[in-house]
Amino acid sequence: MTETTHAHPAALSPGDWAKTRSPEYRLARNALRGLRHDLIHNAFASRPLPRREMNGRLAQLLPARLREHAGWAPHALIVALVPLAFGVSDGSFSVILGLLAGIPILMTLVRPIGAFWLSMGAAVISALYSNIWGHWPWSPASIVCHLTVLTVVALRTRPRTAAWMWVITALCGGLAETLLDPPGAYEYRLNTAPLLVYSALILLCVAVWHIRRSAEKEVTAQQTVTAHERSRRTLLEERTTIARELHDVVAHHMSVVAIQAEAAPYRVENPPPELERAFATIRENAVAALTELRRVLGVVRAEDYEVPDAPQPTLADLDALLANVRDTGLDVEKVVTGAVRELPQGVELSAYRIVQEALSNSLRHAPGASARVEIGYVLGGLGLRVVNGPVPAPNLVKPSPGAGHGVTGMRERVTMLNGEMTTGPTDDGGYEVTVFLPVAPVNEGDA
Repeated sequence: MTETTHAHPAALSPGDWAKTRSPEYRLARNALRGLRHDLIHNAFASRPLPRREMNGRLAQLLPARLREHAGWAPHALIVALVPLAFGVSDGSFSVILGLLAGIPILMTLVRPIGAFWLSMGAAVISALYSNIWGHWPWSPASIVCHLTVLTVVALRTRPRTAAWMWVITALCGGLAETLLDPPGAYEYRLNTAPLLVYSALILLCVAVWHIRRSAEKEVTAQQTVTAHERSRRTLLEERTTIARELHDVVAHHMSVVAIQAEAAPYRVENPPPELERAFATIRENAVAALTELRRVLGVVRAEDYEVPDAPQPTLADLDALLANVRDTGLDVEKVVTGAVRELPQGVELSAYRIVQEALSNSLRHAPGASARVEIGYVLGGLGLRVVNGPVPAPNLVKPSPGAGHGVTGMRERVTMLNGEMTTGPTDDGGYEVTVFLPVAPVNEGDA
């Protein structure tokens, strides 16, 4: 047999003791905790209503001078409701009752939760001292004040706070109707029910507005995260492509070094042993470096990726690329300045890919426009400039929208080579891509 022991309630912590209670008790306990957090804790804390940001579509239609002051429109609307509370005040104490109704309305601008409690207190005083013939327990000024306060506070807080304010209003109004009699009135009409109906409709609309606004923020945040992840994925894919191409270029040269180091001793008659050992060491290091390179960079290859049989393209292959582009309908011109010379294969390959991507963007975003490719061989490196003109007005082909991933890939290639890149529209409505790829000078002694 097993013996079950029950801990004494005094031996349990408050959290563990609460878990042993019924679900109804825990629900009521959490509800009261929410009430204390929303309407009691720091009830009169200062929370000024901020100026509204005028960056919406409708705000852009306003004149610039009017747009500067339009951000204070909510404040002006709240202040404009104060004279309405004065206007519906009745009785011999109309000025005092008007102040009791107007002060909570103004207080919503700085202390919204405190304004609710002040509105409840002002409603009690107004019920006792106003001419309430036909109205109990809410005077007309109290109704205007309380509906305004409920609406503004609900807009400035969250739906749970609005629900608690409505419940407290219903409890206070119900107790006043059942336990108290209106002073000095022989005939009266109870008006708590109509007030609760109107306030419920208003608070329901405010809750729907809160839900829609929260959903829009979530969608915007999700779109931002999605765009960031898409850009990051594109960047990683471009880096993978660069690593593959780099592997192919370096592997080719290392293979040549290994083969030449192995064949070199046979080209010399009676080579000294030191020379044979030197070439053997060169070959062993080249093979080891090639094996390590393939092991490290091989992880970036996809399973379906095949090493190209043909050599990687260089700037010498630009004429064939431009011919293919012209066949698609793009009128492109190539201009070469400076002394043409052979550059490192990584620079040649990156320059070719940058021009290729820039022309692809011209085809995609500026159909029907002409393009110009400028290649400048300068002392410190290679300069590239690809610019397309504006899209002609009578153009039947619509531009294709893009996410800017091509520019991201070009910028990644330029960064890899410690180069510089600028992009932007031209004065005539076109677009240009300017790139500089540095190339270290080769000394005659190092050649």
